[in-house]
Amino acid sequence: MLKTKLTVRVDPELLENVKKFAARNNTTLTELIDSFFKQIPVQGSLKDAPTVRYLTGVLSANSSADDYKAHLDEKYGG
Repeated sequence: MLKTKLTVRVDPELLENVKKFAARNNTTLTELIDSFFKQIPVQGSLKDAPTVRYLTGVLSANSSADDYKAHLDEKYGG
């Protein structure tokens, strides 16, 4: 994958902290920034957002709001 060079300006103390974090987590600054950028939805689309991808398929396609309310009643004795 082709990468584009990016110049950013950050506080020196912040940069040192992030470098230490990256080293402790066996990663690079580039990988941290890339990972952060990937979490931002493309042009406002939520379909491919990380949280949506994570939750996709958790509920049955036949689930409804009434099913959820019944679940809460059962769980919390409503």
